[in-house]
Amino acid sequence: MSVEFQQILIEPAYRKVAAAIGERILTRRLREGERLPAEAELARQLGVNRSTVREALRELESHGLVERRPGSKLMSVSRPRQQAVAEGVSRALALHDVTFLEVWVALTILEPPLAEVAARCRDSADIVALAAAAARFAADNTDASRAVAHAAQFFRCLGQATHNQVLSLAQQPLLQLLEPSLRIVIDKVPQARARIVTAERRIVEAVQTGQAPLARTWMEKHIRDFRKGYEIAGIDPKHPVDAGWQGGRTGA
Repeated sequence: MSVEFQQILIEPAYRKVAAAIGERILTRRLREGERLPAEAELARQLGVNRSTVREALRELESHGLVERRPGSKLMSVSRPRQQAVAEGVSRALALHDVTFLEVWVALTILEPPLAEVAARCRDSADIVALAAAAARFAADNTDASRAVAHAAQFFRCLGQATHNQVLSLAQQPLLQLLEPSLRIVIDKVPQARARIVTAERRIVEAVQTGQAPLARTWMEKHIRDFRKGYEIAGIDPKHPVDAGWQGGRTGA
């Protein structure tokens, strides 16, 4: 019986160039803010056409590793922005048909210990930002879209208060996926606004006074309320999250 081999994948030259430059960025041999040589000089050093270098730089730019700063003709090394990373992850999760239930379960695992860490690690600026986010929701929650934006900002402020970039970044895609269902809950569940106000106020108090277990307990209650809201609003928790979902396809 003859042995069959798989075809060898031939990688485009621009991908090899992007990998070579990217490797220097990721190993910190090229630091954030450092300017890259001009396209012509990169092409000379790498032994490729200038068009190949240009295509490689476009790919690196799309990943947030380089950027062209105002007033400069040269590309500079940059870091991917958290928001851009989160959007990419949330889109990928939506394309994998993650459900509202899966998002909720992930939030129950992540957010309560995150609140506990925030209560231990916060500083005075974090307390001010968190209290301001809670106050914005309490004062401006009539419109569902604005209410959702304020609620999401409260979570983000809590993540920032941990002073842990991994935790802060981990929550971002989940918050983006939570927003469509939270908008429906706020619209359809009369008591939702008041319960969110109460939970946020108690979490702020616990974080402010450094009561880590209490911050965790109130966040657990807060996240459980989302599941109750799904049930009251008639949202099917097993429905996939997707960008076009408007809450009208429950029970699918």
